[in-house]
Amino acid sequence: MKKYWLAAAGVVAAVAIAAPSAVGASAQTPTATRPAAQAKPATPAKHAAQAKPATPPKHAAQAPTVAPADPAPAIAPVKAAVPAPNPVRTVRAGQRVDAGQGYTVWLTRDGKHWSGPDGYENFRSVVDGNIDRSQPGVSHQSEGDAAGVFHSGLFYGTRDVGRVELTDSAGRKTVATLLALPGRPDWGVWYASTGPVDGNGGGSHGVSLYDRGGKLLAELPRFDFPAGRG
Repeated sequence: MKKYWLAAAGVVAAVAIAAPSAVGASAQTPTATRPAAQAKPATPAKHAAQAKPATPPKHAAQAPTVAPADPAPAIAPVKAAVPAPNPVRTVRAGQRVDAGQGYTVWLTRDGKHWSGPDGYENFRSVVDGNIDRSQPGVSHQSEGDAAGVFHSGLFYGTRDVGRVELTDSAGRKTVATLLALPGRPDWGVWYASTGPVDGNGGGSHGVSLYDRGGKLLAELPRFDFPAGRG
């Protein structure tokens, strides 16, 4: 009897030893694990809108194009006007002036004086009332020979004399020399020399008086007469 209990006890013990492994085992059938999926690069969505450069609205007003301003024109410096030289030579009263061809001219307060190659003196007054100094005028005396003619005279009635000009029958012009006393009086003397005219000693010249602006103030017509004093 004792041997049977010991045998039975051995069986029980064997069962008890084997039971823990059976009890502790999982009831689920183990499955093989798959390798982790490799990460794939993200792909852009097919319908994602691509960014486009912004375009101005069709009806937006365009700014006007402004042309560059033209540079201001260079301004030339203004030069001061240079007064024309005074055409009148100022001489002292009684000062003798060599007029050429043996003639001499001088002025005094009462008028014009001149002498020729023969030494004979002549005089033309400006105070005897024979000329009107209240308005522009001119006189003419001439004398000469086969070598040429000496012309002289008075200009008066102006302090703005520009020139005295002689014109012969052919239209040739000769500009006279002008003399005046100091103080710019309203009268003076002119003289000039020309060649002989048609074999006589003088004449055949018109005389014109101009101001400094070129305006004609007075004139004497051309004439013909034999040379002489007067």
